[in-house]
Amino acid sequence: MRALLVRRLAAAAVLLIVITALIFGLTSLVPDPTQQILGVTATADQFVAKQHELGLDRPVGVRYLAWLGDAVRGDLGVSWFTGVPVADTITARLPITASLAVPATLVSAFLGIAYGMLAAIRGGWVDRTVQVLASIGFAVPGMWIALLLVIVFAVNLPWLPATGYVSISQSPVQWIRSLILPVTAIAIGSVAAIAAQTRSAVAWVLAQDYVRTLRSRGLPRGRLLLRHVLRNAAPTALTVVSLQFIGLFGGAIVVEQVFAIQGLGSLASASASRSDIPVVLGVVVVGVVVVLAVNLVVDLLVGWLDPKVRTR
Repeated sequence: MRALLVRRLAAAAVLLIVITALIFGLTSLVPDPTQQILGVTATADQFVAKQHELGLDRPVGVRYLAWLGDAVRGDLGVSWFTGVPVADTITARLPITASLAVPATLVSAFLGIAYGMLAAIRGGWVDRTVQVLASIGFAVPGMWIALLLVIVFAVNLPWLPATGYVSISQSPVQWIRSLILPVTAIAIGSVAAIAAQTRSAVAWVLAQDYVRTLRSRGLPRGRLLLRHVLRNAAPTALTVVSLQFIGLFGGAIVVEQVFAIQGLGSLASASASRSDIPVVLGVVVVGVVVVLAVNLVVDLLVGWLDPKVRTR
């Protein structure tokens, strides 16, 4: 297991460097924001001085290495427009997006695995119903679901707030109320994906010879399903859940726009529109680190469940 951890950490470090280098290179292609920062009344000398201050007069490679050196030490720079440290800005916004993505993942994992196992075990009309609902969940866009939920439960039935976010420190009850609609909107498609993949994995395990042998020996149904069937289907379910969490993290960024929630989504959108490169890079770094961390945890869990994975 230790060797697996070392390999995954080394691969994650290389991937992080490659992705940030590519993003940094792409940001060098955007229009120069210096004039936008200074305003139309800025003189040529002020323009040149500002470019030097921002480092835009240096080659891209030199700027990237300087940025990478600072980022390794935890310094992601400051916003070109607000002057606020990027790390502080992201720290303030990240819990909001996490408040959407984490509960949505937990709900999706629980419901998706439960429905997938039910469909594989019961078969018949239950299986067909789950497959139809999964297809509908795949097909319906998350933004459309979000708008429909707002119309039904916030406008026609004013049970829940249509927009906004209340932190848990202000009011736990209002925090939950502000999360119900956006979490539901981004979880529906994920439940469908997890249910479909779990159904396939459980059905495959149930068809194996050793399962039929254990069943013929009179092993209790609950023990058979939990200890043997679910354990062997778990790697597929875990992989799908991890992919869905990554998708939900990105989906939360879209849903934030619908519900006017000031998370990483609105921060990334506003920063990209005005070419605030340090903030854009900071959001990208956080997103990549989240993806790599989730993949690392899933790899370790799969390695624990399946010893064969540890030797790969």
